Amino acid sequence: MAGHSCPTVAGAYLMARKGLSLLYPDTMPIRGNIRVLMQGRLGDGVVGVMANIASFITGATDTGGFHGLGGKYDRRGLLKFEADIQGEMAIERLDTGDRVTLSYNPKIVAGDPRMQEWRGIILAEKANFEIEKLFQNSWQDRVKSILIDYAEHPGLVMYTFEEKK
Repeated sequence: MAGHSCPTVAGAYLMARKGLSLLYPDTMPIRGNIRVLMQGRLGDGVVGVMANIASFITGATDTGGFHGLGGKYDRRGLLKFEADIQGEMAIERLDTGDRVTLSYNPKIVAGDPRMQEWRGIILAEKANFEIEKLFQNSWQDRVKSILIDYAEHPGLVMYTFEEKK
């Protein structure tokens, strides 16, 4: 649904998965009962990409998206940007107020050191098929490593849980 596979998409998925598992440890998350807060501004860096992934998973949207049925289940306004949070993303239950604030550190999963060189050659449109394939394979190997080998590494997705009582 993101249109591509990259470390950012993998990280946004892992943050959403971690946040929802902490907020709903014994039950299924309820779409429309979840607010997503993004620290960054829409259009800056990868904020929009990460917000899209969180929106796909939770149903939370800003001004677009599902408007509800009969005045219920409206998911618009549940995705906020430029939020005052101490992480990249926060996920909050509307019924309890419990919140998980999350950050992602993809730097702990190193890619092939030749990636930057290959990217430069590709962007300059001077790459041959072999360099393009090396870049693609290395890129996807890193994404796979993030999702499989490092998914539970404590330094990849950091979080704080705030329970409202």
